[in-house]
Amino acid sequence: MRNFTEELGINGYLTIIKKFKDGTEETIFDDHNIIVSGMGVGLSYMFNGSGSNTVLDYQIERFQLGTSGKDGTTPDSVLETSATFSLSGALSSVVQYGTGSNLYIEEATQIKNSVNTLNQVFPLIPASKITRVGDSSVRYTLVVDEEACNSLTDAVGNTVNLNEVGLFMKNPRGDSDPNASILTAYRVFNNVYKTSDFSLIFRWTLNF
Repeated sequence: MRNFTEELGINGYLTIIKKFKDGTEETIFDDHNIIVSGMGVGLSYMFNGSGSNTVLDYQIERFQLGTSGKDGTTPDSVLETSATFSLSGALSSVVQYGTGSNLYIEEATQIKNSVNTLNQVFPLIPASKITRVGDSSVRYTLVVDEEACNSLTDAVGNTVNLNEVGLFMKNPRGDSDPNASILTAYRVFNNVYKTSDFSLIFRWTLNF
């Protein structure tokens, strides 16, 4: 599926910003992303007429954050390939994303290399945060507010960092109750220990 997306010329770019309570901003990441094979899978369903019969199901309108994307020593080239089907350590509950945050969380199936994984959680991207910025470019603004993803710990109580993010196509197969989403773009980034002192803003542009 990698060649399929390459032939279509799909690529992307991600900027991550820390926004503090006083309004000041700090750019902490600014680089390309990886368009993964799920993009080709989803578009194949649409072009071949074998998936959902509504264009809304092919929208990229949800995301995940994770904590196992980067250990500080492993090169990005090892961590990121077009064959990536899921985040390495995706957050798995509404509690982890923050019950007091502004994120709207939906539970759905996730398609991972043709295998269904049930009961995954996805923050939704509001329509107001999906903006056309050119004839063939769309910007997705993911806002992880001050109350979201704070003071995360692992199963034994050790603090963990946010360091990976993925965009997902909503429901390309047309599954119902629940949807079945697929990873379309992925990026690791430097460790961020999230606290209520700041929000994180992901400005992610895809060029089709």
